[in-house]
Amino acid sequence: MTPPRLLPTTLISLLLLAGCAATGPAVQSDPRAQTSSAQDIAMLERVSWGVNGGSVRQVQAQGWNAYLQAQLHPRKAALPPAIAAQIDAMTISQVPLDQLVLSMEQKRKESAGVMDDMAKQQAQKEYQQELNRLAREAATRSLLLDVYSTNQLQQQLSWFWLNHFSVHQGKHNLRAMVGDYEANAIAPHALGKFRDLLGATVHHPAMLRYLDNEANAVKRINENYARELMELHTLGVNGGYSQADVQELARILTGVGVNLGPDTPKVKPALQSQYVRRGLFEFNPNRHDYGDKQFLGQTVKGRGLAELDEALDRLSRSPATAHFISGKLAQYFVGDNPPEPLVARMAATFQKSDGMIADVLQTMFSSPEFRQSLGKKFKDPMHYVVSAVRLSYDDKPILNAGPMLNWLSRMGQPLYGRQTPDGYPLTDASWASPGQMTTRFDIARTIGSGSAGLFKTEGPQQQEKIAFPQLASALYYQSLQPALSSATRQALEQAASPQEWNTFLLSSPEMMHR
Repeated sequence: MTPPRLLPTTLISLLLLAGCAATGPAVQSDPRAQTSSAQDIAMLERVSWGVNGGSVRQVQAQGWNAYLQAQLHPRKAALPPAIAAQIDAMTISQVPLDQLVLSMEQKRKESAGVMDDMAKQQAQKEYQQELNRLAREAATRSLLLDVYSTNQLQQQLSWFWLNHFSVHQGKHNLRAMVGDYEANAIAPHALGKFRDLLGATVHHPAMLRYLDNEANAVKRINENYARELMELHTLGVNGGYSQADVQELARILTGVGVNLGPDTPKVKPALQSQYVRRGLFEFNPNRHDYGDKQFLGQTVKGRGLAELDEALDRLSRSPATAHFISGKLAQYFVGDNPPEPLVARMAATFQKSDGMIADVLQTMFSSPEFRQSLGKKFKDPMHYVVSAVRLSYDDKPILNAGPMLNWLSRMGQPLYGRQTPDGYPLTDASWASPGQMTTRFDIARTIGSGSAGLFKTEGPQQQEKIAFPQLASALYYQSLQPALSSATRQALEQAASPQEWNTFLLSSPEMMHR
């Protein structure tokens, strides 16, 4: 086997410089100096997970404004039939969450009850393998939607909110829950009212288990979730709340938990009407503190689960929440330190619209600050991996998302893999390092040579389709080439083969930014 030809040092230097500085724009920063098509491509690169032939054709057919409105207010997503079939065949697509978790709990109990040590180890191993399989299904579905869904902005926002309301799949049995958490608590509300999104996460068993609220009961207060609910999810660390507010919110949250079994707990007769169970979610009034609370300067009358709705209303409509959420969105879409006037305008829209996320984004996308930032936002691993596959294969259905999952793990950003509840960092500096760039070179080379394994199925009856990426396409010459720097074009001209040309393009500084 012939060893791979070394990449030109010019391009290696370019990429490392782009990674460490994270400032190299893919397009000129002055909108007045751009053609409209270049501006549209730059906007598309930011609003989507990355340009491909299909998305460029959509923009050309609809015009930018109509395309953006369709993204902000999406209809049912269109998927290639083969991708839809892959997703439909998944266990997590076919079995409701409560049935799935109840069956897994039964397996766990059965494995714990096995007397023979060898048999017990095998049963426990099979239980863990099934949890791993369910988590892999969830991550695969997520990536397939990111690559192929026509609702690109909704997919980007789904990842953003999944990161904002982060849970770690390694805790308890969350591997069986993360797919439903993303599909039913996050994605449907990604562009809707923040209050609805917040409520969906608060009532989901993945969040309640991850932040230990199932252990929160009267006279045995657990403050974990209450603290993160204010510090990370709504008001922000400087949101004006006190430790007393954390304690009072924890009291409000008492009794809010999960029930992983088929049986209903025995509830005091006087409280029977207060008991609530929806799927795995449970409000057990036996565990609730019914005393009045003083939360954020106002009294919350002790009356059961309704207290939580009152607290969530107050949190979601706080000016501090409007500013904190707007700042995070601007950091994700504009830059590490978004201009305060922009954040203030977004926060004003947040309050005026009662937290309508699409309206907040409209304010941001219409701003001169957003346009001036185009091409300068460094891609985190998710954006790099998904954009590389989108650009390389357009709507050609991959057969195996495993390589993409492995690349994300190598770069330190696996789906559902953040152990702390703060989510992955959104700043450029967190991902722009020489080590990160070296890994991206490897990924670019693997994709560019057609040997990534994306079209090779796993299992006993493996099949593989030939899928060499055709990056030197009309899309490149008509839309991408004009935005490349002279140094990148020079490096591309030095390529000795189509494989090397692909590698150079996928590892170029422009490919590292959006």
